[in-house]
Amino acid sequence: MTLPKRGERGFTLIELLIVVAILGVLAAVVIPNVGRFIGRGETEAAATEMTNVQTAVIAMMTDNQLSALPTPVLQAAATKDMTLFPDTSVIGVGFKNKDPSGVAYVAGDKAGFILYQHDIIADTFQTGLVNYVATRYTKGTYYVDASGTVGRTLTGYE
Repeated sequence: MTLPKRGERGFTLIELLIVVAILGVLAAVVIPNVGRFIGRGETEAAATEMTNVQTAVIAMMTDNQLSALPTPVLQAAATKDMTLFPDTSVIGVGFKNKDPSGVAYVAGDKAGFILYQHDIIADTFQTGLVNYVATRYTKGTYYVDASGTVGRTLTGYE
């Protein structure tokens, strides 16, 4: 071991203990707050997704001039797949005989009223596809009643 040269100094044990104590106090304050923010972010994300799905159902019903959904999704049949939500009834059954412009749907058109890749315009090439939600799959699992009120069985953040 070499001895320190004249005028050369290091940290004392007391100085090192004070720095470690300060870092410990900062960690004790910061770590619980970070955990709380992460939990709150997931709760807010789930609530936002629920609002987006509800808004999409309302927009889809408005575009198709529906006052009620022909086939609501029961809670037991809740889904994450928006190509199956809220109604995949067969064309020509119930309300989906004509598009909003009054043109009759034909066999090549998509069935039902759905939120992702919805066939709003009657055509045989399915060029009039509309997305009321941004992605096909959601984190939460949703159901809807005939009036268009959306409910959620799982948030997807459990």
